[in-house]
Amino acid sequence: MVEASTPWLIVGLGNPGSEYAKNRHNVGFMVVERWVDRHAPVGAGPISWKNQWKGRSCSFQAELDRQRIRCVALEPLTYMNRSGESLRAAVDFLRIGVDRMIVVHDELDFEFGRLGVKRGGGHGGHNGLRDLIKQLGSPEFIRVRVGIGRPVHGDVSHWVLSDFAGDDARELDDLIDRAQAALTCLLAEGLASAMNQFNRSPTTGALH
Repeated sequence: MVEASTPWLIVGLGNPGSEYAKNRHNVGFMVVERWVDRHAPVGAGPISWKNQWKGRSCSFQAELDRQRIRCVALEPLTYMNRSGESLRAAVDFLRIGVDRMIVVHDELDFEFGRLGVKRGGGHGGHNGLRDLIKQLGSPEFIRVRVGIGRPVHGDVSHWVLSDFAGDDARELDDLIDRAQAALTCLLAEGLASAMNQFNRSPTTGALH
């Protein structure tokens, strides 16, 4: 049984540096930062992020649905393709298993705005996930998949490393809000409830 003091490790994937900050590939960073801002303890002042585990992290007790849940948020600063190095360092220090990890990442195979929550699976060509699975030796962590869509024309690498634009840029704030709400639901209500509530098309409402 997992002890109450064992933290949840919440990992957002992205690339470090201001030149990447608004890229589609960095939506994992955006969601985790929004979640931390929303759930920092009231009256405790701004959450202090620090550099450790080859990344940027913060730790606090989140109050969710009358529960106090210890959480550690992590943004790897090793660049997307080597995200697993940072996560491996955090896991070794915190001594937690994949059952206490949630990874938030961009998802090319989802239309913009669609969310998906699941445990396990492959990497689907996502190099950040590929490295996490390699470093952990297991794919069985929970994922919050944030749809960024695929380009109609052009190179996928250019697409993920470019900023949100047009309608996507105008709707991005709402997408980040819904994704951080999925994180909250996962922690407060569990995987099955989060899948039921958030694995739906943003246009049709159909459950996926």
